[in-house]
Amino acid sequence: MSENRTEVLIGAAVLAVAVGFGAYVFQSTGTSLGISDQYEVTASFRSAEGITIGTDVRLAGVKIGTVSDLNLNPTSFRADATLSIDNDIPLPDDTSLAISSEGLLGGNFVEVYPGASFDNLAAGDEIVDTQGSVSLVTLLMKFVGGDQ
Repeated sequence: MSENRTEVLIGAAVLAVAVGFGAYVFQSTGTSLGISDQYEVTASFRSAEGITIGTDVRLAGVKIGTVSDLNLNPTSFRADATLSIDNDIPLPDDTSLAISSEGLLGGNFVEVYPGASFDNLAAGDEIVDTQGSVSLVTLLMKFVGGDQ
């Protein structure tokens, strides 16, 4: 009888760990279960180095969304990104984006610079003003090489 109780407790513990791991994976990848309180906008970057699907989209340092899709446009040779933004954050239609770094050892994120327009972006709109990522290696080579 005590063996059955021990097996049940161990099984319950393994199941709890599996559910916790699943919740962690859903949260860290930005995956949802079809419940959407976000709208999607698109943007095209010259270089999307350092961002992937699930990368944070931040405004004033606060996460307001994630990168939900990232593909190479074979016509323009630019990285086309789809961003999922929280519905309660209306962005002006002259908003700009930049790929920023958290620091030397940190990851990258998409930084939002809201504009001053009275008209807001709607689902499916494109943010035209973008700045791609800056390669730290390229900057160091310019500094070491003395390029100005």
